[in-house]
Amino acid sequence: MVKDIMKDAENKMHKSVEVLRSELAKIRTGKATTVLLDGIKVEYYGSQMPLTQVANVSVKDVHTIAVQPWDKNMCAPIEKAILAANLGLNPVGDGTMVRVPIPPLNEERRRELAKLVRKFAEDEKIAVRNIRRDTIEHLKRSEKAEHFSEDERKRGEAEAQKLTDKFIKDIDAIVAQKEKEIMEV
Repeated sequence: MVKDIMKDAENKMHKSVEVLRSELAKIRTGKATTVLLDGIKVEYYGSQMPLTQVANVSVKDVHTIAVQPWDKNMCAPIEKAILAANLGLNPVGDGTMVRVPIPPLNEERRRELAKLVRKFAEDEKIAVRNIRRDTIEHLKRSEKAEHFSEDERKRGEAEAQKLTDKFIKDIDAIVAQKEKEIMEV
């Protein structure tokens, strides 16, 4: 029973770290990455479609993302959608392809992004700590209901703390890496 509770806690903590990774992937570091355009929806014959379903998105070079629409008439709507996304990007279309140059970040913007990264990290650390708290509460309730020993509960609590420490350390490592990428000129 304790093992099931701990496995559940570990899965939830792992999901928190994955949420952080996906959020940080969307933060621009001055290098081109297709993830920047992941959330963009394009007007396609009357419905909103994800950009990846109407075009091939690829990294042309370190500072350029190339968007190759499958339908040549989609260049203008794709440009409009990228501008409307408010990512600070200025797409350039040539009739067959849309190029999205990634401008270099200035010092002030780098600091703002680093602060945003730390905020995301703190939110996920709080989520991990909340999972630990819920796990410990679950262990206490289960001890009374299923009649397993106090020693097993205490071992479970210690294991929950170890898991929490491990995942918080992972979050710190991810954040340090992302801050390094952002501050790199």
